[in-house]
Amino acid sequence: MSKILIRGAKVLGGEPQDVLITDETITAVGTDLTVSSAEGAQVVEAGGKILLPGLVDLHTHLREPGREDSETVLTGTRAAASGGYTAVFAMANTFPVADTAGVVEQVYRLGKEHGYCDVQPIGAVTVGLEGKKLAELGAMHESAAGVTVFSDDGKCVDDAVIMRRALEYVKAFGGVVAQHAQEPRLTEGAQMNEGVVSAELGLGGWPAVAEESIIARDVLLAEHVGSRVHICHLSTAGSVEIVRWAKSRGIDVTAEVTPHHLLLTDEMVRTYNPVYKVNPPLRTERDVMALREALADGTIDIVATDHAPHPHEDKDCEWAAAAMGMVGLETALSVVQQTMVETGLLTWADVAERMSFAPARIGRATGHGRPVSVGEPANLTLVDSAYRGEVDPAGFASRSRNTPYEGRELPGRVTHTFLRGRATLVDGKLA
Repeated sequence: MSKILIRGAKVLGGEPQDVLITDETITAVGTDLTVSSAEGAQVVEAGGKILLPGLVDLHTHLREPGREDSETVLTGTRAAASGGYTAVFAMANTFPVADTAGVVEQVYRLGKEHGYCDVQPIGAVTVGLEGKKLAELGAMHESAAGVTVFSDDGKCVDDAVIMRRALEYVKAFGGVVAQHAQEPRLTEGAQMNEGVVSAELGLGGWPAVAEESIIARDVLLAEHVGSRVHICHLSTAGSVEIVRWAKSRGIDVTAEVTPHHLLLTDEMVRTYNPVYKVNPPLRTERDVMALREALADGTIDIVATDHAPHPHEDKDCEWAAAAMGMVGLETALSVVQQTMVETGLLTWADVAERMSFAPARIGRATGHGRPVSVGEPANLTLVDSAYRGEVDPAGFASRSRNTPYEGRELPGRVTHTFLRGRATLVDGKLA
């Protein structure tokens, strides 16, 4: 029997308490736990740090199989543990694409083997992400991986008939289709957000309506079918209004926002630094403020990283040739603390809802997103919210370094992560 006593932690930002973990389970929560109950326990002095349920990321790119030069399941889950995550959902745009039971089971088993966090594969909606024929949705769900979330992320399921069929199919087993909302004809040659900055820089624009039109269509399809749809990396003020309207009608829609869309704007592109090139693109200050308000009022349900690692050569090049995407697992909580907690828009209990409870519910992640209570699995994250420091990608656990925050001071630091009672991160270092 193993015991860990976390002493003096602010559970969900509340008053300091002690939390006792026995093996894989939380066995006591209270003030000044008796010596007898915690006898023989390894003690972690929290000193008023914030204790949260282990974070859950509904949108991670682990790249394996096929692009192990960018990331592997091992390096990606190490990055996840460093960022306070105990479960991640791995997107399907691998090589080969995760569109069969065999591929999703491979990713699932790699996650089990490495053990830094749980890995739940996301299955492709269409064969090869080509948008022409439904993938083996049922077989992936029935596989050992038990897939519940399906997405062609990186590409939009732009054919309305295919999207409707996918929604109908997953409804039978309570699955959800996660849509990358991008009307392809409206974004041909797009390099950044369409607006004043793109006009001044002469870069091809990615208009907000290309996202909003797909979201509007898909919430209506979900209503018609009576199925669940999830909107990936929502990025515009107009998209917020569409989702808010859909929820007011009782449509079963959920939405996510990334940390970078909560903080950065298209003004960053004036540097022509490809680290700021991402899909959907960084938007305007007005969009950023609308996203923050929507996350605060619950219109946007969760924060998801869209952790998109790329090797050095895919980013250290001219803007037009650079790959789109940013790493985010190791900085997500810090960005949320700066943009949402320190601005008074969210409490730490709200952060737990949007970064653990809600993503676990949407993805049906059993054992994750659970209360910090007696009898619950000991999936936990300890955060030093008083910490301030500059982001140094040289210290990342991820294989890639394409962060937009290099040299930027961010608040907060994850010091400990526990996966079913086993420490995966101790004093900021991987176990």
